[in-house]
Amino acid sequence: MNKLSLQLITDDNLNQVIKLSDTLSDYQKGCVAPNMYSIAEAYVNPGNAWPRAIYLDDKPIGFVMLSLTPDEIEEKESYYLWRYMIAADYQNKGYGKAVLDLIVNKCKEDKKEYLYTSCEMKGDMPYQFYLKYGFIDTGVVAYGEEVLKLEVKLK
Repeated sequence: MNKLSLQLITDDNLNQVIKLSDTLSDYQKGCVAPNMYSIAEAYVNPGNAWPRAIYLDDKPIGFVMLSLTPDEIEEKESYYLWRYMIAADYQNKGYGKAVLDLIVNKCKEDKKEYLYTSCEMKGDMPYQFYLKYGFIDTGVVAYGEEVLKLEVKLK
Protein backbone atom coordinates (compact mmCIF):
# COMPACT_ATOMS: atom_id res chain seq x y z
CA MET A 1 0.00 0.00 0.00
CA ASN A 2 1.19 3.49 -0.79
CA LYS A 3 1.64 6.18 1.87
CA LEU A 4 -1.52 7.72 3.27
CA SER A 5 -1.46 11.02 5.13
CA LEU A 6 -3.81 13.68 6.44
CA GLN A 7 -2.83 17.12 5.16
CA LEU A 8 -4.01 20.69 5.60
CA ILE A 9 -6.39 22.10 3.04
CA THR A 10 -4.72 25.01 1.30
CA ASP A 11 -5.18 27.21 -1.77
CA ASP A 12 -3.17 24.61 -3.68
CA ASN A 13 -5.50 21.66 -3.00
CA LEU A 14 -8.85 23.29 -2.15
CA ASN A 15 -10.49 22.78 -5.56
CA GLN A 16 -9.25 19.19 -5.81
CA VAL A 17 -10.71 18.36 -2.39
CA ILE A 18 -14.03 20.03 -3.25
CA LYS A 19 -14.31 18.07 -6.52
CA LEU A 20 -13.86 14.73 -4.73
CA SER A 21 -17.52 14.92 -3.68
CA ASP A 22 -18.51 14.63 -7.35
CA THR A 23 -17.05 11.10 -7.50
CA LEU A 24 -19.59 9.69 -5.03
CA SER A 25 -22.73 7.77 -5.99
CA ASP A 26 -26.11 9.40 -5.40
CA TYR A 27 -26.59 7.12 -2.38
CA GLN A 28 -23.23 8.18 -0.92
CA LYS A 29 -23.98 11.85 -1.56
CA GLY A 30 -27.04 11.35 0.63
CA CYS A 31 -24.85 10.05 3.45
CA VAL A 32 -22.19 12.79 3.63
CA ALA A 33 -22.28 16.53 3.07
CA PRO A 34 -20.36 17.92 0.09
CA ASN A 35 -16.76 18.76 0.93
CA MET A 36 -17.35 22.41 0.03
CA TYR A 37 -20.04 22.62 2.73
CA SER A 38 -17.82 20.84 5.27
CA ILE A 39 -14.92 23.20 4.60
CA ALA A 40 -17.29 26.16 5.07
CA GLU A 41 -18.44 24.64 8.39
CA ALA A 42 -14.82 24.29 9.44
CA TYR A 43 -14.23 27.96 8.65
CA VAL A 44 -17.07 29.08 10.95
CA ASN A 45 -16.10 26.61 13.70
CA PRO A 46 -12.44 27.46 14.36
CA GLY A 47 -11.02 25.66 17.35
CA ASN A 48 -13.54 22.85 17.00
CA ALA A 49 -13.33 21.67 13.40
CA TRP A 50 -10.22 19.79 12.26
CA PRO A 51 -10.53 19.38 8.47
CA ARG A 52 -7.93 17.45 6.50
CA ALA A 53 -7.44 16.19 2.97
CA ILE A 54 -6.67 12.49 2.74
CA TYR A 55 -3.64 12.00 0.53
CA LEU A 56 -2.33 8.90 -1.17
CA ASP A 57 1.27 9.84 -1.82
CA ASP A 58 0.88 13.27 -3.47
CA LYS A 59 -2.75 12.95 -4.60
CA PRO A 60 -5.85 13.94 -2.59
CA ILE A 61 -8.28 11.01 -2.47
CA GLY A 62 -10.64 11.99 0.34
CA PHE A 63 -11.68 14.31 3.12
CA VAL A 64 -12.03 13.95 6.87
CA MET A 65 -13.12 16.37 9.56
CA LEU A 66 -13.09 15.85 13.31
CA SER A 67 -14.95 17.78 15.95
CA LEU A 68 -12.32 18.38 18.63
CA THR A 69 -14.82 19.63 21.23
CA PRO A 70 -18.01 17.64 20.70
CA ASP A 71 -20.74 19.18 22.85
CA GLU A 72 -23.21 16.34 22.45
CA ILE A 73 -20.88 13.62 23.78
CA GLU A 74 -20.85 12.71 27.47
CA GLU A 75 -17.19 11.66 27.63
CA LYS A 76 -15.16 14.82 27.37
CA GLU A 77 -12.02 12.90 26.43
CA SER A 78 -13.31 12.15 22.95
CA TYR A 79 -13.31 13.29 19.36
CA TYR A 80 -16.18 13.08 16.92
CA LEU A 81 -15.64 11.96 13.34
CA TRP A 82 -17.80 14.66 11.80
CA ARG A 83 -17.18 14.02 8.09
CA TYR A 84 -15.44 11.24 6.22
CA MET A 85 -15.34 10.42 2.55
CA ILE A 86 -13.07 8.63 0.11
CA ALA A 87 -13.33 9.19 -3.64
CA ALA A 88 -15.14 6.42 -5.50
CA ASP A 89 -12.06 5.14 -7.37
CA TYR A 90 -10.25 4.56 -4.06
CA GLN A 91 -13.01 2.75 -2.17
CA ASN A 92 -12.84 -0.97 -1.34
CA LYS A 93 -9.04 -0.97 -1.47
CA GLY A 94 -8.28 -0.81 2.27
CA TYR A 95 -7.74 2.94 2.39
CA GLY A 96 -10.83 3.56 4.51
CA LYS A 97 -9.56 1.36 7.33
CA ALA A 98 -6.05 2.79 7.01
CA VAL A 99 -7.41 6.35 7.36
CA LEU A 100 -9.36 5.33 10.47
CA ASP A 101 -6.07 3.98 11.83
CA LEU A 102 -4.53 7.45 11.30
CA ILE A 103 -7.47 9.07 13.10
CA VAL A 104 -7.20 6.63 16.00
CA ASN A 105 -3.48 7.42 16.22
CA LYS A 106 -4.38 11.13 16.50
CA CYS A 107 -6.79 10.24 19.31
CA LYS A 108 -3.99 8.37 21.08
CA GLU A 109 -1.51 11.23 20.64
CA ASP A 110 -4.08 13.67 22.04
CA LYS A 111 -5.10 11.30 24.89
CA LYS A 112 -8.69 10.90 23.71
CA GLU A 113 -10.31 7.73 25.04
CA TYR A 114 -13.22 7.59 22.58
CA LEU A 115 -13.94 8.31 18.96
CA TYR A 116 -17.57 8.84 18.02
CA THR A 117 -19.26 9.07 14.67
CA SER A 118 -22.75 8.81 13.26
CA CYS A 119 -24.14 7.52 10.02
CA GLU A 120 -27.26 7.22 7.92
CA MET A 121 -29.11 3.95 8.17
CA LYS A 122 -30.55 3.91 4.63
CA GLY A 123 -28.30 1.01 3.61
CA ASP A 124 -25.61 -1.28 4.96
CA MET A 125 -22.79 1.17 4.34
CA PRO A 126 -21.15 2.96 6.03
CA TYR A 127 -22.73 1.37 9.14
CA GLN A 128 -21.23 -2.10 8.52
CA PHE A 129 -17.84 -0.56 7.72
CA TYR A 130 -17.73 1.14 11.13
CA LEU A 131 -18.93 -1.96 13.00
CA LYS A 132 -16.31 -4.09 11.25
CA TYR A 133 -13.65 -1.62 12.35
CA GLY A 134 -14.72 -1.95 15.99
CA PHE A 135 -17.26 0.80 16.63
CA ILE A 136 -20.29 -0.17 18.69
CA ASP A 137 -23.82 1.06 18.15
CA THR A 138 -24.82 3.22 21.11
CA GLY A 139 -28.54 2.92 20.38
CA VAL A 140 -28.71 6.73 20.28
CA VAL A 141 -30.07 8.51 17.21
CA ALA A 142 -28.97 12.11 16.68
CA TYR A 143 -30.12 14.25 13.77
CA GLY A 144 -31.53 11.13 12.11
CA GLU A 145 -28.23 9.24 12.29
CA GLU A 146 -27.17 6.29 14.41
CA VAL A 147 -24.40 7.25 16.87
CA LEU A 148 -21.42 4.88 17.04
CA LYS A 149 -18.58 4.76 19.58
CA LEU A 150 -15.06 3.36 19.46
CA GLU A 151 -12.98 2.90 22.59
CA VAL A 152 -9.43 4.00 21.88
CA LYS A 153 -6.80 1.91 23.65
CA LEU A 154 -4.40 4.53 24.99
CA LYS A 155 -1.77 2.02 26.13
